[in-house]
Amino acid sequence: MMQSKQRVVIAGGGTAGWMAAAALTRLLRGQVDVTLIESSEIGTVGVGEATIPTLAYFHKLLGIDERQFMAATQATFKLGIQFEHWRKQQHQYLHAFGQTGQSSFACDFQHFWLRGRQLGIAADFGDYCLESVAARAGKFAHLPDNGLNYAYHLDASRYALFLRNLAEQAGITRIDGTISAIATDANNGFIDTITLADGQRISGDLFIDCTGFRALLIEQTLRVGFEDWSHWLLCDRAVAMQSERIGELVPFTRSIAHPAGWQWRIPLRERMGNGLIYSSQYMSDDAASTTLTGSVSGEALHDPRFIRFTPGRRRKQWHKNCVALGLASGFLEPLESTSIHLIQQGIIKLIRLFPHKQILPSAVDEYNQQCTAELGHIRDFLILHYCVTQRNDSAFWRHCQSMPIPDSLQQKLDLFKQTGSVFHSGKALFEDSWQQVMLGQGLTPERYHPFADTMEQAELADFLSHVSGTIQRTVATMPDHERYIATMQ
Repeated sequence: MMQSKQRVVIAGGGTAGWMAAAALTRLLRGQVDVTLIESSEIGTVGVGEATIPTLAYFHKLLGIDERQFMAATQATFKLGIQFEHWRKQQHQYLHAFGQTGQSSFACDFQHFWLRGRQLGIAADFGDYCLESVAARAGKFAHLPDNGLNYAYHLDASRYALFLRNLAEQAGITRIDGTISAIATDANNGFIDTITLADGQRISGDLFIDCTGFRALLIEQTLRVGFEDWSHWLLCDRAVAMQSERIGELVPFTRSIAHPAGWQWRIPLRERMGNGLIYSSQYMSDDAASTTLTGSVSGEALHDPRFIRFTPGRRRKQWHKNCVALGLASGFLEPLESTSIHLIQQGIIKLIRLFPHKQILPSAVDEYNQQCTAELGHIRDFLILHYCVTQRNDSAFWRHCQSMPIPDSLQQKLDLFKQTGSVFHSGKALFEDSWQQVMLGQGLTPERYHPFADTMEQAELADFLSHVSGTIQRTVATMPDHERYIATMQ
């Protein structure tokens, strides 16, 4: 049985640990006693510096002031991701965060666009998305009624420190120490105490594992097992470095495909985040380092840093009295900037199912079912980028083109190819994004919904022109992205 004021122990700091700490202390104030253990001697692996719009919702829940957050983390705004050389070399498209066009009760906008495309009266698909047009123009503004969907580029280390300050203000106990042993209850197998190198013992009712790839609690202690997805997601290495920022401060992340992986470029106010995700089957560490350093435009701020990982997930995200967050729960490459999102969603799910007096199997099962569904959906979305491509210029891309894919992904591809439609069960992430990426990667539907034929050609042309024209007029009134950020300081 749990005590009236529940003792929550967070093992590990970093982005995952401090997001959990800030959320629990601010949202469950007075209901929990939170202790976070981290070692100043152990380095952390950043989960990435690019986010998706759900982070703004998380900040709203916690009552975080956007200006303060952006100043503390040197953040910039992000309207989407520009994919370069993915469909084929020299081709690029933008996956923007907004809704494309105007849908009807019978069918989504892409059906009207597909008919317009056949008739030769439709512009580029991205021209009907406000966020896409604004990103390409280098514009940004806060619009009335949350009219612009956006995320952030941020310094992950500064973000963790920012959240730490919030949690400490709310009364968290932080212990600087190294975990030396973890003891479990002989009767039920629950984690009982964590012992530190200095002999200090910390007991708790609920433990949150934020120990990174080591997964000291959820895996090394509780042995939940790991589901390996490397047969679908071949990339298993990363090399990263920071560089001096030069040039325009664009409001989007760049994702640049290479012969055996892809490279990110993330613009912050003071520097540029750079990294190369690659497959060790097709590229050596030396070649990856040379590729990355040779592509950095500004002066390097440190030597390249290598990270090894296995794409996949823990078979259970919550087991007994332990919940895994961040890298301890698994790893999906940051192709669509979902790492921080998954931490955030794990925290929100935990709070919604938070144990009142005891940990109930039904709540644990529900948490794991929701996590499994969400991770599978994102996994399929990432695989989409690799398997729907015209690139055959390297062994890596030829393998991606021909490899078997999950049935769940194949069904979505078949549906879009045959009908032009996209459907998701529940509150799935990336509703509009699937359309943008499938079209961007070169998957063209064979037909559109018959409802699109109910418009006369002139009426359809006026409709398409109205949508794109309204967007162009809105973007014309927006200031330059970098200039807008300057007004917030």
